[in-house]
Amino acid sequence: MKKLILLLITVNLSIMTAFSQEKEKLYHPEVDAVAEIEAAITKATAEKKHIILQFGGNWCGWCIRFHDFCEKDDEISKMIADNYIFIHVNYSKENKNEALLKKYRYPQRFGFPSFVVLNEKGEYLHIQNSVYLEEGKGYSKREVINFLKAWTYSALDPITYEEKK
Repeated sequence: MKKLILLLITVNLSIMTAFSQEKEKLYHPEVDAVAEIEAAITKATAEKKHIILQFGGNWCGWCIRFHDFCEKDDEISKMIADNYIFIHVNYSKENKNEALLKKYRYPQRFGFPSFVVLNEKGEYLHIQNSVYLEEGKGYSKREVINFLKAWTYSALDPITYEEKK
């Protein structure tokens, strides 16, 4: 009887773990990333924001780590919300999004995650190698903030640099 109860508990925990992992997935192979980017362009244009594409997969520990790092840091989380439309673009055996990788100049050459910054019109601006954002076994707050500040709409808007009269 004890073995049966232990078996039922183990199966129950396994099912609960599987459901919670399914719920927490950042990357979705079934999503049409092109349509998602097109919707982001419309929103970015209206809100004067840029777009960040984070290429990676649920299999990638550093991809998940970056997401968690940004979510848990209020300053970084706010900076992203205020300045960017952020999209996770799947790369997995189910869907490699090869046409997008080609279109955005093969960001996977830097490994995963890799980041592509687009302007509000969806035009390519920059590829960011995530290695330069890392520190130890995680990410550097200073480097992530520097990266985010460098590619905002206002950072590339000439009006930002005009002298005030």
